[in-house]
Amino acid sequence: MSAPDGSPVGAERSIGQLFASATAEMSALVHDEIALAKAQLRQDVKRGATSGGAFMAAGVLLLFSLPMLNFALAYGIRTWSGWNLGWCFLLSFAANCIVAGLLALIGVTFAKKAKKGRGPQKVAASMKETAGVLQKAKPHPRPALPENRGPEAIEAVARSSS
Repeated sequence: MSAPDGSPVGAERSIGQLFASATAEMSALVHDEIALAKAQLRQDVKRGATSGGAFMAAGVLLLFSLPMLNFALAYGIRTWSGWNLGWCFLLSFAANCIVAGLLALIGVTFAKKAKKGRGPQKVAASMKETAGVLQKAKPHPRPALPENRGPEAIEAVARSSS
């Protein structure tokens, strides 16, 4: 079994390897958070488009169906009831308004769902939480250095780490 950077588990890894591993994992986390935000934003846009489509259908129905539907419905009510033709036209208009109101209610329902979907805000909060955790992280204490450290020991360490 090996670590993400390819070194065997249990083997001592250098600070550079640890830093590279942490950087790669942080980069992957940021990319995943961005992908999540995009997916949630797509879902919110889809709900908004459905809401807009329902509002559009309500408007188109009200606009284009009024003349023909009003004539047909008004003459039908007059034939059935014998009322004045003016009242029959008013009643047919009210029926069209009720249907358009139902379609608008569907549009409002989808608009509220789209407004509730706070995808990017959730991801931003998650990123802030991750940044807060990383800011509070403290490195492990280093062991005490031997007292006989001379320039030769420092040079040997510098050569071995490069």
